[in-house]
Amino acid sequence: MDAEQISVARTCLKAAHDGDLSFPDIVGKLIDVGFEGYAVDYRRHCQSFYLPDGDSLTLDMDSSGPVAARFDPARIERLVRWAQANGPDYSYKAFSEQAKAAGCAGYLVSFLGRRVVYFGRTAETHIEFFPS
Repeated sequence: MDAEQISVARTCLKAAHDGDLSFPDIVGKLIDVGFEGYAVDYRRHCQSFYLPDGDSLTLDMDSSGPVAARFDPARIERLVRWAQANGPDYSYKAFSEQAKAAGCAGYLVSFLGRRVVYFGRTAETHIEFFPS
């Protein structure tokens, strides 16, 4: 992994938490430098970025607190719609806190598959496809 890829990953992670870039903008920047996806782990409070050759980078996230035991896919879907609307009340921090309260242990973003797979502690899932 080169210095530019590391810098872009750090910038995108920070921008998500600060609200400086939207999800589509973050995806575009990560794709432009060669990433094929990333994973958020709310239990370990980190995010991993993946390259096609198997190389990866894991960065700590500004996150804390437990993940609820029960996974609520309907609530996750509502949170995703809230994030997509990107209204003035939206923040990634609030999204993450509410996702953990809805039992989301993490999610995998696949640029190749154009989807996000949200998962709970019991490996229950909710899949969201990228908007067209």
